[in-house]
Amino acid sequence: MQRCFDLAKLGLGAASPNPCVGAVLVYNDQIIGEGYHKKHGQAHAEVNALASVKAADRHLIPGSTLFVSLEPCCIYGHTPPCTSLIIENRIPKVVIASTDHTPGVNGRGVELLREAGIDVVTGVLQQEGDRLSAPRNVFAAQQRPYIILKYAKTLDGYIARIHNQQGWITSDYTKRLVHKWRSETDAILVGTRTAQIDNPALTTRHYFGKSPLRIVLDRFHVLSSGLALFDGKAPTLVVTASEPLQPIGGVDYFVIEDWDALLPRLLHYLYHRKIGMLLVEGGPALLSSFISANLWDEARVLTGAVSWPEGLQAPTLLSNPVFDFKLGLDNVNIYFNS
Repeated sequence: MQRCFDLAKLGLGAASPNPCVGAVLVYNDQIIGEGYHKKHGQAHAEVNALASVKAADRHLIPGSTLFVSLEPCCIYGHTPPCTSLIIENRIPKVVIASTDHTPGVNGRGVELLREAGIDVVTGVLQQEGDRLSAPRNVFAAQQRPYIILKYAKTLDGYIARIHNQQGWITSDYTKRLVHKWRSETDAILVGTRTAQIDNPALTTRHYFGKSPLRIVLDRFHVLSSGLALFDGKAPTLVVTASEPLQPIGGVDYFVIEDWDALLPRLLHYLYHRKIGMLLVEGGPALLSSFISANLWDEARVLTGAVSWPEGLQAPTLLSNPVFDFKLGLDNVNIYFNS
C-alpha cells in the first residue's frame, strides 16, 4: 500500500480535481503491474496498473491481489468505471486504503466488487490514504477546493514587517520547497497588500512543473499593471468588486459585488472552474479570514531562524502540527484541520 501512495503522489499537480491514486498488482508477493492516475481525464491508476503487466504475466492476473490507494470508481466520467475492469479481469482480491466520497461512489464501488464475489479489504493504512485522497474528497463532497494555508513567521511570531516594508524570513532552500508545493496545486491566492509590497511572481521558477493559476484580490483596482503578477508568465485572475475601466491584457476578472460574501463566492466559482487545490499565501488578514471562517484543510507553517524587533503577528492555529521537520535552519510544521 505504501508503494501505492508513492505512485499516487507522482500525479500531484496533474490529476486534480481527480484524486491522486496509485495501484499495484501482486502475485505471490511479487509486483507484476503498477500504475497511477497521471493526468485529469486520462486513464485511472487501475487501468494503468493492468496495462503495465507483461504479456508473459497476464495469465497471473486472475490469481493476483490488487492494492489501490482509493476505492475504485463505479461511475462513468471521462473513463469507464474501474470496478467493471476489475471484474472483467477476474481479480479475486482487492485491498483499499480510503473511501472515495464522490457522489455515486462512496462505498458503492466496494459493494459492487463484493457482489461480484471479490474479496475486498478496506481501511489498510487508512489515515495515510485519507490524507492523500482528501483534496478530491473535499472537492467532491463540499464542492470547493482543498484549501492549504502557507505562511512564514519569525522566531518571535511575526509574519510581516510594519510600515509596508518587505522582509524575507526563510532561506532560498526553503523557497524551493514552496515552489514545489506551488507546482502541486491548481491555484494560488494572495491579497492586495501582499501583491503591492512583495510583488510576488507566484510561479514555480525555482522548481520544475507547471505554475498554478495566480489569483489576487483587488477590490478597488489599485494594483499596478507593472506588477510581476501581470507578466503573462502564468494565467492570472483578479477578484474585484466592480468591472475594470481599463482591463489588464491577458488577465481574467471575477466580480464579487457583495464583498462580505467574498470567500464562499470565490470558492464556489473556483469549484466550477475545476480548481481542486488552492494554496493561500496571503498576509495575516487574508489568512485569518480563512481560519475564522473555518475554511481551511491544511496549513504549512515555516519558521525562519530570524527575529524582528516588531512586526505583524502571524495567525494562530489552535491545533498541534501533525508533521514537524527541519529544512536547513528553518522549521516546517504541517497542520490538518480535522
